[in-house]
Amino acid sequence: MKRPMRAWILAIIVVSAFTALAQAKTPAISAAYQALWDDPATTARMEKGIRENRMAEAVLALSSVKPGTEVTVEQTQHAFLFGGNCFLFGDLKTPEKNRRYAETFGTLFNAATVAFYWKTLEKERGKPRFAEGSSYEYRRPPPDPVVAYMESRGVSMNGHAIIYGIRRWGHPEWMPEDRKAMEPVFEQHVKTLAERYGARVQRWDVVNESIDQANRGLMPDDYTFKTFRWAGKYFPSSVRLGINDCDIHGGPSRRYVEIVRDLIDRGVRIDTVGVQMHIFNPQESQRIADGADILTPATNYAVLDCLRDAERPIHVSEVTVSAPADTEAGREVQAVLARNLYRLWFSFPTVMGITWWNVADGGAAPGEPSFSGLYDINLNPKPVYHALDSLINRDWKTRLTRKAEPGRPLTFRGFKGRYRVTWTDASGAATTREFELAKDGDGLEAPRALR
Repeated sequence: MKRPMRAWILAIIVVSAFTALAQAKTPAISAAYQALWDDPATTARMEKGIRENRMAEAVLALSSVKPGTEVTVEQTQHAFLFGGNCFLFGDLKTPEKNRRYAETFGTLFNAATVAFYWKTLEKERGKPRFAEGSSYEYRRPPPDPVVAYMESRGVSMNGHAIIYGIRRWGHPEWMPEDRKAMEPVFEQHVKTLAERYGARVQRWDVVNESIDQANRGLMPDDYTFKTFRWAGKYFPSSVRLGINDCDIHGGPSRRYVEIVRDLIDRGVRIDTVGVQMHIFNPQESQRIADGADILTPATNYAVLDCLRDAERPIHVSEVTVSAPADTEAGREVQAVLARNLYRLWFSFPTVMGITWWNVADGGAAPGEPSFSGLYDINLNPKPVYHALDSLINRDWKTRLTRKAEPGRPLTFRGFKGRYRVTWTDASGAATTREFELAKDGDGLEAPRALR
């Protein structure tokens, strides 16, 4: 009896293994979820929005080019900001992992959110951790080498954050416990950042999560207004000042809009309005994929339409999409959810950028999910990485080759951003020109716009 029993057990194991494998390979995306995003009206709105809001008609006057010459047009940079936080910069334990992580910025992403959390930036009063070689803090690399690297890659930066409304994450332990005594300390902190970085960091979350936070602890009176006023005073006018709060999960936040408008009416400069979108719970990712009424196109549009009333560009500033499980099927769910959300946000007229939060698995803050990265823990790209790369670097990037026609400019509709135009002149020499496509009619108009 032993052999038949062993064979029977072995058969069960084999069948179970094949069943598990089949399940792991089956994307757990329901027809109900797919119907929401494949709805013809929703698809048409996204496609129309992308064409109208993210593209423009370029005009290339090429009078010096011989007719019939092949002209190559290549987009080299997006105007729209696709970013991620770079909180694990230099902290991936091996040179190869650190290289792969860093090169995400400048290849997949043209923007980075740099950690400036005051609590860990200046643990000891008067001794900030700006410089390379400063003491180690998890997810809080010294900003100087990060800023220098991003500059070398032509990556736009967002400083996060000058003041954080939740004391647990915000200001240092040495902070005075008197609201009046805190004010000059806050102002000096703003001034210090402005003097050190000037316009090198192009955007700042001046105040982060200041609305309705019962656990934020003692803060100066009206600190949101005062911090924006100090930022407007000390930072160059070219630097964009943003506020960051709320989550798309919560639905339209009329109060957030009213607070922003009140601050602007009181005379402070707010250039961007940030809104977050965190799917921290892996089970919630699966519920969404099963067709639950969570983060649907209608929900997203309702929030973004509400935020339009702030009359400022919207930054989808912190994006977390957890995989339901660290399996092939779970990773596929993460990729599908992220791709659909990015398409909707990219199409919306007042959204100016999208920032993925934790770029690598295992690199999250305490309490955040482990499987929300674009890379696995070994820095191998996951399906979600390839989904975003396909959108950003293929579907939404313009490349074309045309032949010059006698007496006619070369025209095309392309994605907004920086372009390189190359051709070979009559002598056989390669010629290259660049231009910025920001609105209809931009392009090369020899000799004025040639660079």
